[in-house]
Amino acid sequence: MAKGKSEKNSTKTNAMRILEQAGIPYEVREYSYDEDHLGGDHVVAQLGEDPDTVFKTLVARGEKKGIMVFCIPVNEELDLKKAAQAAGDKRIEMVHVKELFGLTGYIRGGCSPVGMKKKYPTFIEETALLFDEIFLSGGARGVQIVVEPEQLIGFLEAEPCEIVKG
Repeated sequence: MAKGKSEKNSTKTNAMRILEQAGIPYEVREYSYDEDHLGGDHVVAQLGEDPDTVFKTLVARGEKKGIMVFCIPVNEELDLKKAAQAAGDKRIEMVHVKELFGLTGYIRGGCSPVGMKKKYPTFIEETALLFDEIFLSGGARGVQIVVEPEQLIGFLEAEPCEIVKG
């Protein structure tokens, strides 16, 4: 995987700059989006990739632990009980979309676990480790970063765990 390789020579996002500074190779995949289609199904259709390899970034608030980040496949739903258990909290709830930018520096549809305003505890669905590479938001709508899951987990100090429903 080439460092910072982009198919469309896009403008570098904060997430890309941070990965480069850390020496983590990544690729950039761009896709067209519109305000009415910000969901994971649209991203998967645009990229033509396996939905199990395309991850979304969710931000939640724990009763005791505060803000936490969860990365799960776009075709899955976060299990709040499993997520709370993994985080060592009694209960968690998703943050309101209006809070997202203030907490992370990212907007809905472009929220990356890389380069948030603060370092939050991060959890990633353990199935990410089944793949050689996974896709996640590059920090802007229409931009995905392709990265090796082990490197991402190590860099983010994320905890792989079972956090989806099913």
